[in-house]
Amino acid sequence: MIYSKKIILKNGQEALLRNGDEPDGKEVCDVYNKTHAETDFMIAYPDENCFDPEKEAKFLSDTTKSPNDIEIVAVVDDKIVGTGGIQAIGTIHKLRHRTDFGVCVLKEYWGIGIGKAISEACIECARNAGFVQIELNVVSDNIKAIEMYKAMGFVEFGRNPRGFNSRISGYQEVISMYKCL
Repeated sequence: MIYSKKIILKNGQEALLRNGDEPDGKEVCDVYNKTHAETDFMIAYPDENCFDPEKEAKFLSDTTKSPNDIEIVAVVDDKIVGTGGIQAIGTIHKLRHRTDFGVCVLKEYWGIGIGKAISEACIECARNAGFVQIELNVVSDNIKAIEMYKAMGFVEFGRNPRGFNSRISGYQEVISMYKCL
């Protein structure tokens, strides 16, 4: 799936949101590892990343060619500072209406609208791909993200009190949310 849009961030900087593609493999892999080291709210730790730059490049190439999956990168001053994407939950009839969603932003770029912009882009792409429901999981302590998702129309549909087992804080409650498109 192809996507491209320029936006102005809260700090006045311009950002380009676009689909990631094969040449972005190393930089996206680096951003994944850094964002997953900067907060304990992510699903994995950098040492658990199963993608190296070559596998990431292949994944990005495949999502660019996909009619319903995408990985969006946020570029500020020619640097990828965040990513987000949608991925079909399944292709069988009972699941093909649903897509999973995730986003990450480098900590130095938090609070200026990148996460929200990537989220809105993913929602737009999900609608265009024909999905009728977009889903996510968020750690219950991640209050800012939860507030943003609720403001965007996501609704909580469940909680798992031991959803993540953090190396730092032990078990973390994970909230499942969805948005009808």
